[in-house]
Amino acid sequence: MGSKISSFGKTADGKEVSLITLVNKNGMGIEVTNYGATLVAVTVADRDGRIDDVVLGYDDVTDYTLHGGYLGATVGRNCNRIHGAKVAIDGKEYILDDNENGNNLHSGFHGYNSLLWDFEVIEEELAVKFTHHSADGEQGFPGNFDITVTYTLTEENEVKIHYCGTSDKDTIANLTNHSYFNLGGHGSGGILEHTMWIDSDAITVTDARSIPTGEIRDIKGSPMDFNTPKKIGKDISADYDQLIQGAGYDHNYVLKNQGCGLRKIAEAADEKSGRVMEVLTDSVGVQLYTGNFIDKDSRGKGGAVYQPRHGFCLETQYYPDANHHENFPSSILKAGERYDTTTVYKFRVK
Repeated sequence: MGSKISSFGKTADGKEVSLITLVNKNGMGIEVTNYGATLVAVTVADRDGRIDDVVLGYDDVTDYTLHGGYLGATVGRNCNRIHGAKVAIDGKEYILDDNENGNNLHSGFHGYNSLLWDFEVIEEELAVKFTHHSADGEQGFPGNFDITVTYTLTEENEVKIHYCGTSDKDTIANLTNHSYFNLGGHGSGGILEHTMWIDSDAITVTDARSIPTGEIRDIKGSPMDFNTPKKIGKDISADYDQLIQGAGYDHNYVLKNQGCGLRKIAEAADEKSGRVMEVLTDSVGVQLYTGNFIDKDSRGKGGAVYQPRHGFCLETQYYPDANHHENFPSSILKAGERYDTTTVYKFRVK
């Protein structure tokens, strides 16, 4: 039980990168790095007591800098997509990086996932606090945005992620964690046999470029519906417009009980290992992504070979492209106000 700081290699310009390990009294552990405030590993027991790492990732910082996919990263200042790579705030238009088919994805070429964050270990809380001063104009967004991302490992086997920040100008604030989970172990293969439940009756419909159209669609009884737990692979190949366009699930689910604070919004389970992951958040949406575009035959931790659909993401968030749709909850953070949101990934066995 406790914490440890070790080397995670160096960036291309020679900067030292750290890996911070936290272990609770139950023997569950997490590893995080100040490169991208990234969750590198989550080690948790199965029903027989075997410990496995259930998060896809790499062995050192070099691979994180060379490969895409945002594995485990903190994504911001805005996660997901912005249509046309531009946004209007207080009547002024701001031009962002066009890094995906004419749109802005995860804040462009210099997102928070590729920054070297300052950090401190909080021993008494078994936590690591990452901090970053995002200067006015960084990534094209207005405002000096001071942000903290704190990972806490609790004795209830929770990975608690708390995001907090303020800006001196109105800006967009919409951060998430982009971990790919595989409850059988990060190198165990596909996740289509995992069972999934999501507390949602609707999605934000997207076009062929994964940009929301503005339609909020009732999905009850459709292949998108996870209100009744089902295997991820059950309907993933269905003849349904959204699944065809996304090559699987890559959609924002409109969560129930918005405004009610931290509540359980999703659960994933792996019958073989017995591991279960609950997701709690105070956010309004969650993106289910089934790793449809993971690089084929990419090499992960310990030489594990990753393929498409070897991990799934549950990324808590405001709805994608919210700034272009008045019927979506706003992701604008007003100057001087506090951005404050929490997501919890809680593990148990059955």
